[in-house]
Amino acid sequence: MSKIEINRIIELRGLIHSYNTQYYIHSNSVISDFEFDQLLKELEQLELKHPEINDPNSPTKRVGGDITKSFETVSHKYPMLSLSNSYSKDDIAEFDQRVKKIIDVPYSYICELKYDGVAISITYKDGKLLKAITRGDGTQGEDVTNNVRTISSIPLVLSGDYPKNLEVRGEIMYSKSAFEELNQNRENEGLPLFSNPRNSASGTLKLQDSSIVAKRKLDCFLYSVFFDDGRINKVFEQYKYLGNFGFKTPSISKRYVETVKDVDGIMSFINYWEEKRNNLPFEIDGIVIKINETDIQKEIGNTSKSPRWAIAYKYKAIQVSTVLEEIVYQVGRTGAITPVANLKPVVISGTIVKRASVHNSDQIKKLDLRINDVVFVEKGGEIIPKIIGVNFSERSPSSIAHSFINNCPECNSILVRDDDQAHHYCLNSNLCPPQIKGKLIHFIGRKQLNIDGIGQETIEQLYNEKLIENVADLYSLNKEDLLPIDRMAEKSVDNIINGIQASKSAPFHKVLFGLGIRYVGETVAKKLTSYFKDINHLRNSSFEELCNIDEVGEKIAESLVEYFSLDYNNKIIDELLEQGLQMKSDHSSNLVKSNILENKKIVISGTFENVSREELKSIIETNGGKNVSSVSKATDILIAGDNMGPSKLEKAKEFNISIMKENDFLSLINYNEKSSDSNQYEQGQLF
Repeated sequence: MSKIEINRIIELRGLIHSYNTQYYIHSNSVISDFEFDQLLKELEQLELKHPEINDPNSPTKRVGGDITKSFETVSHKYPMLSLSNSYSKDDIAEFDQRVKKIIDVPYSYICELKYDGVAISITYKDGKLLKAITRGDGTQGEDVTNNVRTISSIPLVLSGDYPKNLEVRGEIMYSKSAFEELNQNRENEGLPLFSNPRNSASGTLKLQDSSIVAKRKLDCFLYSVFFDDGRINKVFEQYKYLGNFGFKTPSISKRYVETVKDVDGIMSFINYWEEKRNNLPFEIDGIVIKINETDIQKEIGNTSKSPRWAIAYKYKAIQVSTVLEEIVYQVGRTGAITPVANLKPVVISGTIVKRASVHNSDQIKKLDLRINDVVFVEKGGEIIPKIIGVNFSERSPSSIAHSFINNCPECNSILVRDDDQAHHYCLNSNLCPPQIKGKLIHFIGRKQLNIDGIGQETIEQLYNEKLIENVADLYSLNKEDLLPIDRMAEKSVDNIINGIQASKSAPFHKVLFGLGIRYVGETVAKKLTSYFKDINHLRNSSFEELCNIDEVGEKIAESLVEYFSLDYNNKIIDELLEQGLQMKSDHSSNLVKSNILENKKIVISGTFENVSREELKSIIETNGGKNVSSVSKATDILIAGDNMGPSKLEKAKEFNISIMKENDFLSLINYNEKSSDSNQYEQGQLF
């Protein structure tokens, strides 16, 4: 091994990383393209000669070449929540008032452009890119690290005094010029054009061949950083912080991001970019508004889906007119019938729109939709196409009112609509093909049984081959059944069989959620499996007993009783039991361990050493308590972690609320697992 050559490899990597940062982050050409190419070529040759010092973050990896057959699912350390949307100054004012009701300390807002791209989370270890994960469902996404390494504006190696572990988030997107170039190349090759930058960016990130990704010139802004400590207390400071390490962040000087004091300041920023957004080199679909102070963000907290301290303002959708050519009907997993309008193709905000949901029969009547009408279409929130009206001046005198169908378009069963329901339903749930396939697809989903190796396309194949008709049939599949199917290689078959077997360890609440019982979502499934010791206890329960369970109302109880009254459903459950699926509650985690926290409203704030916030919430629930997000007079306990919001602590003291440290709280719970004494704290006592 030549020490001189090894040193030269290390030197070249550092130089090229530096030149890339100057060019792609600071728009500064330090050397000519020819000189750069010569250095890169020299590095490539030396790396081929010395494979023993391979580095996945070498600048030569920018050109791609790695093949990813499947994208691994990875859980996010911090959830990637979606934002609630707003469309007017009144909406923004309401958001501001909601914030004021929770906190009573000074705060500011930060306004950012809402980039029309794909959210990404990237982790660095010791200054080197370790992993890049898509948003996915917010709790887990897909590992697209190989493809992200090809994006020139994302540093492979950090500069400056970076922390040992760093997680950053941002938006991967196409610039307008790169997207136009991409479509021009496709047109030259006789390929169909891509419809819009956002979907194209998402599709590009999921390409198996990273060398193709490298050629497509994706770009990225990184604007958010996560720590376990509170070293940065204002979002606005994160931009400078990230810039120190070589990240491309939204330009402050170009007013891509700005701090403001109030609603008027927010609206000034919104109005400015509503006029100027067409001049940007990339697409935006609105503005993001956040509380600037991170400790106040923590105090305000999140819902299960969205942060309470942030909101998105969406610019008014562009409206176009086109012809409604046909109304067709789709059957959902639960039997709900959704009418869909087939439209004469029209372009809206860069997307070719051919279809739009009409929701239900009431919407058809309200709009008085008729075939061959000229209709006004917009993309709600610039995402989902919808019909908002009819141009009656263009209507033909011979047009006739549209009649909603009476029979299921798939199985011909008579449709039913209850007085309190918006949709018509096909009740032939166990024989109607779309409902059967919908239930199977739901059952294998990530939040249900999470069966690796099987997706929607595989379910379609297995159903069409008459290998499965219900969820229990999945557990009877074997290699001999699957290998003859088109495009089923032995490795794919092994993955499917292994995924099915692994799913047998899924806890009871996931199995119950996976059955697809109407109105039984993830939260209700957890409530039911915490109350009932096993599936037999649940399916033999009465309507009255079900109604007595917290968060289980009459509609859910009625649905459960109806589901378990059918022999077909009970047969499936019996087969799942025989196959070994978990149909009993885990007393160590799901059932209430004690009544120490019964009916107590508990707020947690800050970071914790021994347990995560989610684990702490689970402990509270399993001991009868209720998690709440903000401190009020009704709060019983505040569990105080490190770096907690100061105003929560002040409110707790003001309202004479019990304040407990992490270890004290855990000791209390452990103590009461062994003791029948359930009155170990007094309101107002400081632990």
